[in-house]
Amino acid sequence: MSTRRLLMERGHDVRVFAMHHPENIELPDETGYAKEVNFAGGIKAKLAGVRRILGLGDIRRSVAEVLDDFRPDVVHLHNVHSYLSPWIGEEAARRGIRVVWTLHDYKLLCPSYSCRRPDGSVCEECLHGDFQVIRYKCMKGSSAQSLLADVEARYWNRKRLAAMTDVFIAPSHFMRNKMLEGGFPQLKVRTLHNFIDPRKSELLAEASHNAREDYFCYVGRLSEEKGVETLLKAATDAGVRLKVAGGGPLTSQLTSRYASNPDIEFLGHLDATGVVNLLSRAKASVVPSEWYENNPLSVIESLCAGTPVIGAAIGGIPELISEQDGVLFTPGNAEELSGILNAFDKRHPFNHKSISERAVKKFSRDGHYESLMEIYHGKDRE
Repeated sequence: MSTRRLLMERGHDVRVFAMHHPENIELPDETGYAKEVNFAGGIKAKLAGVRRILGLGDIRRSVAEVLDDFRPDVVHLHNVHSYLSPWIGEEAARRGIRVVWTLHDYKLLCPSYSCRRPDGSVCEECLHGDFQVIRYKCMKGSSAQSLLADVEARYWNRKRLAAMTDVFIAPSHFMRNKMLEGGFPQLKVRTLHNFIDPRKSELLAEASHNAREDYFCYVGRLSEEKGVETLLKAATDAGVRLKVAGGGPLTSQLTSRYASNPDIEFLGHLDATGVVNLLSRAKASVVPSEWYENNPLSVIESLCAGTPVIGAAIGGIPELISEQDGVLFTPGNAEELSGILNAFDKRHPFNHKSISERAVKKFSRDGHYESLMEIYHGKDRE
C-alpha cells in the first residue's frame, strides 16, 4: 500500500488487484478482486487452490476484466503466488503492458519461499532448479503441501517468469545476486531498497535526540528463523538488559523459559509510537536473523532513529550496516554476540544524529520514486 500511496500522491492513477479477504484494507477500487481461496480448508478448497496456482477458473477472467477496463501502462506485481497467480503478469505481457515485479522473498528460487529447511538450516539446493521441496517436506513438514509447491515451481518455471517480466526489483543486492545465481537474466534484475514513509521517518528522526537508556532491544517476529533465542541466550550470558517487542509462534515458549531473568522484558506487540520510543532510547537494536533476510525494515527504522544496529551477517543485513552505524556478528553464534553486547559501552561512541541523517536520506521516498520511474519507463540499468 505504501507504493500505491506514493504513486497517487505524485498524480498517477493506480488500481489495486488483490484477493477478497475479510481483513483487507478497504479501497474504493475493490471491484473485480479474485475470489478468496483457503489452502487450509477441505478437499474442495484445496482443489480451488490448485486451480488458482495454475491460473485456471475465475482468476483469468478477473485479471482480464481489470486490465481491459483500466488499461494500465505498468502492472506492478508483489506477492502473487498461490493466493493470486503469476497469470496476472502473463495476461499483462500479452497486452503489451510493461510488467515489474518486486520480490519480497525467495519464492522464485525456492518453492518454500525462504531458502531454509524444516530443521532450520539454510539451503540452496533448489537455487539451480533441482527442486528438493518434496524430499525435505519443506512446506510445514507436509508431503501434500510440498508436492503442491513443487508443482507450482515447475509450472511457473524461471524461464516462463523471466519471459513475461520486464524488470524484477530486488530490495537488496544480496537478493539480486541470488536471482542471478538462479539463472535470471542480469539486465532484468534491478536493486531498489525499500523506502520508509516520510511521516514515520520524521518521527524516528525527531526521536533520535532522545536520551539513551541502558538497554538493548529487539523488534520483530518471535520465530525460529529470526534467531531470537540466540539473542536471549547472548543477553543472559552478557548480563545486559534486553527489551523484546513482537509476537509469534515462540512467544509462550520464550517468555516461560526466560521468565526468571529480570533483565529480559517481553513487551508484546507495540503500536508505531511504542516502537519509535523503544528504538530511540535503546543503546542499540539487535537483528539476530538466521535466514536470508531481504531488506529488513527493522534495520531501516532503527537507523532512522539514530540507533546503531547489531546485526547478523546474513542475507541483505550486512549491506545496510557500516562501521559508523553498527556491528555485525556470525548468525547463530550466541557466544560472539554475547561478547559484543558485553563490550558495547567500551566501543567508540556512535553519533546518533549522523546515523539518523544518513538513513533518512538513503531510504527517502523521493529517491525511491525517481528510481521507480526509471524502471517503469525502461530507463533503468543496474
